[in-house]
Amino acid sequence: MRYKNAREGFFISASLPDSSPHRSRNFQFILESFFASAGLPFSQILSAERIKKVFSKHDGLFGKHGIYSTAIVLWSFLGQVLRDEKAASCQAAVARVVTHCVASGLTPPTADTGDYCKARAKLPIAALRELSCEVAAEMENSADEKWLWKNRHAKLVDGFTFTMPDTETNQKEFPQVKEQAPGVGFPIARAVAIMSLATACVMDVSIGPYAGKQTGENALLRSIFEAFNEGDIAVLDRCYCSFLMIALFMQNNTDVCARLHQNRKTDFRRGKRLGKYDHLIEWTRPKQCPEWMDEETFQQIPETITLREIRYNVVEKGKRTKVLTVVTTLIDEEHTQEEIAELYGLRWHVELDICSIKSSLHLGHTRCKSPEMVRRELWTTLLGYNLIRTTAAGAAKLHNKLPRQISFTATCQSVLSVWILTACGQLDSQTIRKLRETHLAQIISCEVGNRPGRLEPRVLKRRKHGYPLMNKPRQVLKDNLRKNCS
Repeated sequence: MRYKNAREGFFISASLPDSSPHRSRNFQFILESFFASAGLPFSQILSAERIKKVFSKHDGLFGKHGIYSTAIVLWSFLGQVLRDEKAASCQAAVARVVTHCVASGLTPPTADTGDYCKARAKLPIAALRELSCEVAAEMENSADEKWLWKNRHAKLVDGFTFTMPDTETNQKEFPQVKEQAPGVGFPIARAVAIMSLATACVMDVSIGPYAGKQTGENALLRSIFEAFNEGDIAVLDRCYCSFLMIALFMQNNTDVCARLHQNRKTDFRRGKRLGKYDHLIEWTRPKQCPEWMDEETFQQIPETITLREIRYNVVEKGKRTKVLTVVTTLIDEEHTQEEIAELYGLRWHVELDICSIKSSLHLGHTRCKSPEMVRRELWTTLLGYNLIRTTAAGAAKLHNKLPRQISFTATCQSVLSVWILTACGQLDSQTIRKLRETHLAQIISCEVGNRPGRLEPRVLKRRKHGYPLMNKPRQVLKDNLRKNCS
């Protein structure tokens, strides 16, 4: 069925709810849970056919005649990663499946979580990653020109770490920090994320052990270079600012804006002067080919590259003035010094985005007890994050706002509030449209505050328990307690 949103003037294809048991096992109800057919201009980005195609490509379709089909398990897993505390447990996920089955006229499963956990382990990691990256890429391609930086796609890069349950398999693949005694610390993984400045979606992520050969942020970033397209601008922190990294971006016709690495010295008396603390300089290729690069690729890199270097002051009331030096491949004078400084300043958004994912979606410490399930949890979380961001971007588009003005938390809460109702297909079309209009209006009204130069003391008001930190394995501490009690 096709209808027109007369107020906004958008034509959208929408499937009216079908309460048949067959529908309750397919992917359409997943999309309805995220307002995918709610009159948003990006509702065509993720379709039931696309989800089915991706999972079929990776042999991930299962449970056609059972309760735990691919669609049900994906829907339940998404519900887990988007919720907090008790509602994020496997038991709570099974309870939601029971509710869904009863409302859809299906035989509900038992309260045992075993079958659900086994079905969850069947979701292909490659399919979850491909689906998440495709959603982000098509959102980026559909972004409004007003969301871009000078009509160009800027992508922000930053690294982070996350921990996971202390199991033998997790420790083997993601060992804990060496300074910690065995049994005391948690397995830890390092990750590098590429975020869109325009839509705040996660374009791609690479993860690996926290320490070891070729496990640093630069190595992880090189493994996901395909997320950058010709004409993009990569906005990087100082740890990525090296000759070879910038040269690789330039070979891909991708511009770079990065803070100067702390080990590089600069002299504004040299090079071609463009203005005060603004000049063109030449960097020289290292003499030796690094171990991670083959000789053929190394020889294809030019011996010198021309970069633009600027220096500016960041002045905030109540804080000491900060001096930043930025290098960029945007060497033409069309881009002013102030614009380049502003572009690098926007890199702070990636810090906020990662903080939102780690705190709001609890990716700082995953729940799963094997490396394979940790990866499934990671990509399901990022898929859910991108779907929420897509919903926020669609609402922003309809109301002529920027996606980053819309609160991620408020959007997530609105989606979860109608999660079961829209998924079961028991509501008539008029009620569903009214629900969508109401929640979209609420999403738009919840804007993120603009707080430049925010000054907050780094202190805690709520007193914590005065227990000492764990410095011995739990079993050793238990044995000591038993000895003291006897």
